[in-house]
Amino acid sequence: MRKGANAELASLTEAAGPVTVALRWSDPAGGTAAGGGEADVAALLLGASGKVRDDADFVFYNQPATPDGSVQLLGKTPTGGGSEDRIMLDLASLPADVERVAVTASRYAGATFGDLDDLGLTLYDSSGAALLGFDITDAAEETAFVFGELYRRGGGWKFRAVGQGYATGLAGLAGDFGIAVDDREDEERPVQPAERAEEAPAAESREEAPTAEPEAAAPVPERVPDARSAPRRRVRTAKKRSTLPKAAKVDLADHPSWQRARLFSVAGLRSEHEREVRATSTLLAVMTEVPEFGRRLTARFGAPAGTLQTFVETPFKHGDTKVRPDGVVRVARAGRIWTALIETKTGGSPLKAEQVEAYLEVAARNGYEAVITLSNDLALDDEHPLTVDKRRLRKTALRHLSWAEVAHEAHMLCHHHGVAGSVHAWMLGELLHYLRHDGAGCQGFRDMGPSWVPLRDAIAAGTLRPGDRHAERVAESWERLVRQLCLRLGGETGLNVAPVARRRRSGAATRRAAIAASLVESGRMDAELRIPDAGGPVRVEADLRTGRIETSMEIPAAVRARALTRVQWLLRQLSDAPPELRVEALPDGRGEGPCDLLKNLRSEPGLLVPGSGDLTAFRLTLPTGMGTRRGTDETGFVRSVDAAVDRFHSEVLSVVRIEAE
Repeated sequence: MRKGANAELASLTEAAGPVTVALRWSDPAGGTAAGGGEADVAALLLGASGKVRDDADFVFYNQPATPDGSVQLLGKTPTGGGSEDRIMLDLASLPADVERVAVTASRYAGATFGDLDDLGLTLYDSSGAALLGFDITDAAEETAFVFGELYRRGGGWKFRAVGQGYATGLAGLAGDFGIAVDDREDEERPVQPAERAEEAPAAESREEAPTAEPEAAAPVPERVPDARSAPRRRVRTAKKRSTLPKAAKVDLADHPSWQRARLFSVAGLRSEHEREVRATSTLLAVMTEVPEFGRRLTARFGAPAGTLQTFVETPFKHGDTKVRPDGVVRVARAGRIWTALIETKTGGSPLKAEQVEAYLEVAARNGYEAVITLSNDLALDDEHPLTVDKRRLRKTALRHLSWAEVAHEAHMLCHHHGVAGSVHAWMLGELLHYLRHDGAGCQGFRDMGPSWVPLRDAIAAGTLRPGDRHAERVAESWERLVRQLCLRLGGETGLNVAPVARRRRSGAATRRAAIAASLVESGRMDAELRIPDAGGPVRVEADLRTGRIETSMEIPAAVRARALTRVQWLLRQLSDAPPELRVEALPDGRGEGPCDLLKNLRSEPGLLVPGSGDLTAFRLTLPTGMGTRRGTDETGFVRSVDAAVDRFHSEVLSVVRIEAE
């Protein structure tokens, strides 16, 4: 869409139910600039005056939903090229006196939208189909933006591409719509459930939909006092943090062989079918009993907020036979029921296209909204692991969820964002223990696939050539492994960890072709992970020729008068780091400088002082041996990559503190 253009939603889709607005961006600096490459979305419900009716109409990170649930923040998710933040709007449930909903975003810590690439918006219907897109290409010094707005017209709803920026941040933007904010930092305190922003991964879409002829754009209101909508208090926009306490664990066992009693046991599982049945029932039961967790998962698929019920092994007639999806999820709200059928796989069991197509037919015949597949596979760029007849998707959406993503959401709630009470936190902890147990078959991506050994052998023999199908398949598996690394690191840190895209708007095929080309040319695969508040992106490189994994990061040197003092500043922080850590000094931003092992530098720090130029940064690299097998056994590649990144994070990254300039 062009800036100022508009489109009527009824002309773009026949799907009923909520729509989702996804705001996207990517950080070319890899999250090293102010603001960590992130932004925060917000929605404002506006009356005929162009102002909010009261403070409850301001939906943002400290108030992630309206009281009636008609507008909800679904949270940030990493994408192939950056980050995406989604807002769900149930337009049919909005109060009649709400005329417009403004969709906005803001940055913090002095960061501007001009620092970001690929700034834009995509509107999805309830089936997950992209209806329209709007790119913002003129961002500069703005710290807040109105991306677009949904507004009533002739008994229906339309969308307008606004693209108006503010240099006054969230406070200035909110003030123009009748919200007075207080951005002072709160003291750390427990967060109430209504204050926790939810997260939902989502896919990128760049498709543009036809737009109607531009109407006269509604002017953005000026800061004029309005007695009707004047807020009665100042909304707190300082970010709040969860302080869910960690209970002390006292071990009363007389012997190490004693096993603690668990709510969800993995004992007695003799077949893959039994694993699937127990995993499905366990997950759906916890979704029902822990509302924050259930909502976090169902929001991924466009379900409304409401009363959640789940069922297992529900029979449906299909032709002359019956089919039994592993589960059914239903959400009731405002007299309507949203329904999804669930197909579950555990371990290495593959999803079956004919089985899923049968469920799609059943769902379409019954008017159900979605079929959700759940397995250890990870969907990349919203590419479903299965290829099905697209005619089956006209009435019912097909979505996918990985067990690794389920565990990530549970971990984030249990250890970082918090839940309503200690019992709910305990239930999530028990679910996590179950999902991570080897016997449950729900550990996520664990196998590089059958192309791994032929590829490794071809590299060793020097016979790998461009276009080799094994290189392309391993490149796709590498992307899945990297995405799972981001989920695991995000769970450990409580931050939004995402892959860094080297090419702006690089699609899945382009990224995988680049990885395959690197395998052919040098026998290497690499990726960069953006971790907010870190000195720079973490680079992971696997060299199949040498059998080594190197994990590295560049950090800025402290501002000190002498280069030796800057070296000593770093070495003090690395006092307990592995002796084989490689430390390189980067003078004047150049790519190479003095380099030595940490064990040598501890006695002779002067080895790192450059002969000429000002020491501006350090590169820290931790080498690790690489497993040759394709999976997660003791000598497996997947396990060795996990271990290398975990070790670098715990022994290097977590102990280095970046000094502010």
